[in-house]
Amino acid sequence: MGDLLVILAILLGLAAVVVFVMALRRPKKGAPKQREDPLQFASQTATFGPTQLGPGAIVSHGSTDYVVRGSVTLRQGPFVWWEHLLEGGKGDDSASGTQPVWFSVEEDEGRLELVTWLRRNDLQLEPGGEHVVDGIRFRETERGSAGYTTEGTTGLPAGGEVDFVDYANDDETKLLGFERWAPGMPWEISVGTKVRPGELTVYPAPPAGA
Repeated sequence: MGDLLVILAILLGLAAVVVFVMALRRPKKGAPKQREDPLQFASQTATFGPTQLGPGAIVSHGSTDYVVRGSVTLRQGPFVWWEHLLEGGKGDDSASGTQPVWFSVEEDEGRLELVTWLRRNDLQLEPGGEHVVDGIRFRETERGSAGYTTEGTTGLPAGGEVDFVDYANDDETKLLGFERWAPGMPWEISVGTKVRPGELTVYPAPPAGA
């Protein structure tokens, strides 16, 4: 009789273990996972980087939506900034002399600096001294060179080095930029206008390879 009780106790113990393991494996009931808005993005969070802006991203400024066709990542020592080629809005308007829109993103002393640029092929200027463009006087603020890599459609090689000279007006709300993407090439000239992050809505680019 004693042996029978021992055997029963062992069987009951094994049964309890089996029930416990099955309970652990059983899916737990709870609130279903909520689907997220794939276009959700907080444009005021100062996270304009290559994971948010890149080919395929949408930038909405004012009443115009732009598509990012290509991006350039520039590096000068520890400093990194980006230039994005936008398509949309008026685009290339030969009557007014404007060219495709570029959008630059840079962090300067912890502050995000966003600028829209229009290429000005109508200007015949060289870096040096002061320049007056559209009645605005510009003074040189910085010059140097940087390495770059490209992604998407930019009209530039996959990588290389660019020389640049930056100008600004007195209150630094308007900018004038010179860029030369290879030795011996003519300078590309652009006029820039600073933009506040709150003026933009950005729908991030799809992940690379998606």
